[in-house]
Amino acid sequence: MTRISPDGATPAMAQWFTLKAENPEALLFFRMGDFYELFFDDATAAAAALDIALTARGNHGGEPIPMCGVPVAAAPAYLSRLIRRGFRVAVAEQTETPRKGRPASKGPLARGIVRVVTPGTLTEDELLEPGRSNLLLALVWLESATKGKRRKDEAGEVVQQLGAAWIDVSTGLFETASLPTKALPALLGRLDPAEILATSNVELGDYEGRRAPEATLPAPGTARQRLATAFDVASIEAFGTFSDEESLAAAMAVDYVRRSQAGKLPRLAHPIPQSQSGVLGIDPATRASLDILRARDGGVEHTLFTAINRTVSAAGARMLAEWLASPLTEVDAIAARQDGWWWLKDHAARCAALREALKKAPDIARALGRLSLGRGLPRDMAGIRDGLRAAREAARILAQPEAASQGVLPTLLTHAVGWLGAAQALEAELQKALAEELPARLDDGGVIAEGYDAELDEYRTLRDNSRRLIAALQTDYATRFGVPNLKIRHHAQLGYVMEVPVAASARLKDNPDLILRQGTASTARFATEELASLNVRITEAAEKAAQREKLVFAELTAKVLAERELPELAQALAVLDVLQSCASLATGGTWCRPEVSDDTAFHLEGCRHPVVEAALPPGARFTPNGCVLAPERRVMLLTGPNMAGKSTFLRQTALAVILAQGGFPVAADRAQIGVVDQLFSRVGASDDLARGRSTFMVEMTETAAILNQAGPRSLVVVDEIGRGTATLDGLAIAWSVLEALHSTVRCRAIFATHFHELSRLVDTLPRLCLHTMAVREWRGQIVFLHEVLAGSAKKSWGVHVARLAGVPVAVVERAGRLLRELERAENTIPEPLPLFDTQKTLPPPCENTLKKRLMEIDPDSLTPRAALDILYDLHKQAGQETDQPASS
Repeated sequence: MTRISPDGATPAMAQWFTLKAENPEALLFFRMGDFYELFFDDATAAAAALDIALTARGNHGGEPIPMCGVPVAAAPAYLSRLIRRGFRVAVAEQTETPRKGRPASKGPLARGIVRVVTPGTLTEDELLEPGRSNLLLALVWLESATKGKRRKDEAGEVVQQLGAAWIDVSTGLFETASLPTKALPALLGRLDPAEILATSNVELGDYEGRRAPEATLPAPGTARQRLATAFDVASIEAFGTFSDEESLAAAMAVDYVRRSQAGKLPRLAHPIPQSQSGVLGIDPATRASLDILRARDGGVEHTLFTAINRTVSAAGARMLAEWLASPLTEVDAIAARQDGWWWLKDHAARCAALREALKKAPDIARALGRLSLGRGLPRDMAGIRDGLRAAREAARILAQPEAASQGVLPTLLTHAVGWLGAAQALEAELQKALAEELPARLDDGGVIAEGYDAELDEYRTLRDNSRRLIAALQTDYATRFGVPNLKIRHHAQLGYVMEVPVAASARLKDNPDLILRQGTASTARFATEELASLNVRITEAAEKAAQREKLVFAELTAKVLAERELPELAQALAVLDVLQSCASLATGGTWCRPEVSDDTAFHLEGCRHPVVEAALPPGARFTPNGCVLAPERRVMLLTGPNMAGKSTFLRQTALAVILAQGGFPVAADRAQIGVVDQLFSRVGASDDLARGRSTFMVEMTETAAILNQAGPRSLVVVDEIGRGTATLDGLAIAWSVLEALHSTVRCRAIFATHFHELSRLVDTLPRLCLHTMAVREWRGQIVFLHEVLAGSAKKSWGVHVARLAGVPVAVVERAGRLLRELERAENTIPEPLPLFDTQKTLPPPCENTLKKRLMEIDPDSLTPRAALDILYDLHKQAGQETDQPASS
């Protein structure tokens, strides 16, 4: 913001300067009557972002003050647009109620900032996506503490620990974690936070644009005490064990939320420390490659989430997204989810009834969030009432007597049903207190049902009877004064007055019982002592009724917030929604329940890509494929041309892992998957020109991340490693990476490539198996069958694909001739690399018995003792070979 001196400002603008100084980084919505107005640089920025008129109001320092404004009633829509464009907005309201008789000389009414709207602290439905969490993430890295503790990993390297805490203000979610700094990209990809608080030494990479202004960190002890005070406990350890960095991150998040709400802390669940060991590791590049929650174009239509989502509530959709973003690695937890939806699938009638009951369940968690901040609307209170009603119905469906004869409820369903009986007294209270038809705003009145509060009923009766008196008085005046079309109306400045046509006003002006208050071209307005008295009574009754209704609503809000079991009940409803969604998905018979085991098995039969299948036109059929990565053949080399379906096959295999370990059905005839601890997918070319990285640099960076992080229990699916550089360079890189995945990383992998020459490595890499995409050639044309078959491609079919893409015929024919010439030239290279040697047989190399012995060893089957014995034996053999004279 341009530095502007407040000297010489008018009283109202002096208020603006004071409030702006409190939050200089935010746009200031300054309440002026029925508008929020913005001034100076704020106005210029907002007018451009919102596409509204930029005008001026008054002068400051001899120059017009730039100004724009938005109506208070429409503010949520404008706020939403500003937040999506990366702005933060401070909202300044009048904090002083105007009093009758207050002299104008006392200056403008007092104003104060009541809220700072930021991307990570939203609560209104208009600003939030119903089926998506809205997280504020805090990150703290204590360099000095890390050096002092010297934590080490299994390889003996010092681990730099990072503290993380994330809050969803709209639902009350609050979780923390302590993790190595190298795990930060995976955490960011999993949480996809809307806003990030981070110390300056934390690099956020692609999420840098979501960084909030940095705050000052307290000492760890102070942070723990602040958290304990916030949750009214003696020690934060009452909720678990928190490292110093976790405590600092949690305190940073809580302080930021409190500041954003002008000192008021919303209802938050107590912080829960999370272990990262039980979650499948997926880095941001892999998430982007697989379109799990967001497609690469930023939309949600062609995503895994949309393809499998059968939920019927916003809370269920959010939980489904959380399960997809954080697949599990613990077999028992995965099986518990599977048991839940499998039972519902087998009890179709109950599943259908449960689905109908859950459709009636509003978003309890977000309603609680707004009520706790004093922003609750009548519909939020009704949401609690209707949510409790839906919970009772769901409990009855799952706990019907005949259900026992059809098998015991699985653990997850039993646990959920246990929470559905909570808050029965509150349900009865809300049922009695709330009117069936509710207004949009509390100020509109009619929220509290008649008969609930005697004092409110008394004020309403007085108000409504007074209105009947007005109608009777209007009839009486019309007769008394001889004016049939006389009306009694209420005006904001005049109160209740008698309106008559201007033609009748001449003979009424001299009536001593009437006082002329106002005249217009068509009407005259008169007052009477009777009307003045009635006006006071009606106004007081209406004001008292409105005040009493707000008080009763506040009392109901306090009762709702005091019900500690409501968040768990809301969570139970969300779990049931996800489970019925899975059951609905599996009911058709084309999705299976995967067998998830704690080993390295991997066997898919008839597997399909759920997103591609969902996008097919009616009548089209997806060609399924199997995939076997058994321990003895855990690396698949997949060759074949573009457009044949390699990328789809790679992605559907990775998505099968996400679905299986998320506890979902899998789009396959059968699936057996040994738990994967980390999933890596590098499919599809991309660049990052904004940071000076070419497509090939991005490819090599992602390849490096895979080779440095993957391990024996990982799954790696990669496509076209080495394609971004010269042919021989690319081939050498692909060859080396394939060897590393096979022999160093020793993971399960699918390595798709155009370098069909790599298939010769099957003779030297014992765990390598060859597969190719089926292609049929007919009269010079090729047909892609989209089937994965054993074997390898003999050529790349690139020229044929160019013809299919519509490259001009002359260019394609010229390319074909050049290809034949190049192939002949390659075969006449005097000293070819062994990999390219297709015409000439080289002399057999001298036998290397040490290498032969190494290739005969199966590292995966060795015990530690056997491995040590072999190592001593090889050491002795190597010494013997070194002593022998070299062969000529």
